[in-house]
Amino acid sequence: MGVEYDEIGIWSEVKLAIIRKYASAYATIMEAQRRERIPSLRWIYIDAYAGPGYHLSKTSGEVVEGSPPIALNTSPPFHEYHFIDTEPRRAEQLRKLAGDRADVFTYSEDCNKVLLREVFPRARYEDYRRALCLLDPYNINLTWQVIEAAGNSWSIEIFMNLMIMDINRNAMRRNPDKSIQSKVDQLTRLWGDESWKRVGYATDRNLFNEPEKVSNEEFAEAFRQRLEKKAGFKYVPAPMPMKTKSNSTIYYLYFASQKPAAADIVNDIFDSHRRKQGL
Repeated sequence: MGVEYDEIGIWSEVKLAIIRKYASAYATIMEAQRRERIPSLRWIYIDAYAGPGYHLSKTSGEVVEGSPPIALNTSPPFHEYHFIDTEPRRAEQLRKLAGDRADVFTYSEDCNKVLLREVFPRARYEDYRRALCLLDPYNINLTWQVIEAAGNSWSIEIFMNLMIMDINRNAMRRNPDKSIQSKVDQLTRLWGDESWKRVGYATDRNLFNEPEKVSNEEFAEAFRQRLEKKAGFKYVPAPMPMKTKSNSTIYYLYFASQKPAAADIVNDIFDSHRRKQGL
């Protein structure tokens, strides 16, 4: 079997740079806490849409490390690594990447099931287990139950993306009657209920008697508030818009945690990349 690569745009390279910086800071803080206060503390890395492990940059044509090797190479190391991908070929490639390491667990199934059934229970707060979880779906097929379970755990921090381009093109079109029903259903599962329809469309109608959509920024802020008020995360910084070279927003990258220090670190990382991109 040959090595499989995804081609990724500059926005994905920015996301991977953010993950790399924060994973290093996270592991360093965890290790300090273990040494100073909690000898039994353990922390794990979870990648719910892990992909093939390596990518090809559309910008440079070079091979780029994906989030699994970034996590595996983070120092201090995590105590466990959980990589999930529904595509069997990708999962097998991840297994080869990990080799015979006993601390790496790879799954080839729907992350919405395996996270709740097997992975999140390994990060119980009362057992002094903590987790950093990357929820980076290719579209909007993540479920609210997963997000809420992470928030209610008090032990799991998440990065996740909200695929606003997919939402606008398919689930929340200017004319709701023309939205694709399967995508509407996906967005309802992601949001947790149908309140996104009230959030996504203004009460006023345009000259053609069609509902007016809210801006991307308003919709993204509503989801940020939902992570705080409904999922139970105490600290959710403003998300990072991930943009194409033509300045179109593909998705918003969110971070959610129970720790103010974690949010401060991510805010600093986000701000540094915003400045680079002129946002």
